[in-house]
Amino acid sequence: MSSPIDRLATAIPVTGNLVDAIEPGQWGLPTPCPNWSVRDVTNHLVFGHRRFAAALIGGRPPAPGEDVLGNDAGTAYRASGEALLAAFRSEGALERPVDIPAGTLPGVVACELRVVEALVHGWDLARATGRTLDFPADLIEESIAFSRIQRGRIPADRTPFGPSQPVADDAPPLDRLAALLGRSVDG
Repeated sequence: MSSPIDRLATAIPVTGNLVDAIEPGQWGLPTPCPNWSVRDVTNHLVFGHRRFAAALIGGRPPAPGEDVLGNDAGTAYRASGEALLAAFRSEGALERPVDIPAGTLPGVVACELRVVEALVHGWDLARATGRTLDFPADLIEESIAFSRIQRGRIPADRTPFGPSQPVADDAPPLDRLAALLGRSVDG
């Protein structure tokens, strides 16, 4: 089993490659996230990377609703991913509590959440743009196990996910993770 930071360092660039491949006419396409376009999902990822990095090492987090992509989403994504990884690699980051809008979490849990975000929102972007992602299967399986445990800990009135959706047991791991977190994989 790899460390959470290693998993994050694997997930971020795979989704980043997808962000780099988004064509100008695809930014407004709908995604499996209700009411979110490709640009909205990408902005959410960059926003989250920056918010978590600020929570770990200090600094100003982006303001809620802020467009953090600017005119170059690929560069914004890469820079936010590098900042996030540097923050998680800082001394004691995985052991410290991290204050985020959803509450205070152990650093290791916060890191795993960012892995799940990169995987699932990467899946959202891939579905919207007709592309594929090449995450290692073991990375996804570890995120499925983590997500099953964490879903059970989230109060029903605070969950950021939709109800788990049906999916075949032999579906690809990324589809199983997406379904676990409320995505319909049949569409």
